Amino acid sequence: MWLGISAINLAIAVMLGAFGAHGLKKIASPEQLGWWQTATDYFFYHALGLLALAILNKVTRQFPIKASFWLIQSGILFFCGSLYIMALGLPRGLGAITPIGGALMILGWLIFARNAFKYEK
Repeated sequence: MWLGISAINLAIAVMLGAFGAHGLKKIASPEQLGWWQTATDYFFYHALGLLALAILNKVTRQFPIKASFWLIQSGILFFCGSLYIMALGLPRGLGAITPIGGALMILGWLIFARNAFKYEK
């Protein structure tokens, strides 16, 4: 399941990146394009991170990744999703949830780090 979700994330990131580069570029302001680019960059980085977690889970079968995976996935939805929504011209007030997404991603990586230190002992 983890590998599949990671692959879907990466496919969606490519599609959204292409849309931003080709479709949105003609109608969005520079500020909106910046939000779109930031969302796409973070989407890719974290989708690749989730892929690494999925591979780690597949190889070790013992390393705990479930909490990290879901926190990071939720962070992608909140952080990237809110930036994409604002870039499409929807209310900027939705940007208030962007930091929640960032915090979820950070928490996911910190939990992963904690588990990595515990696993190595």
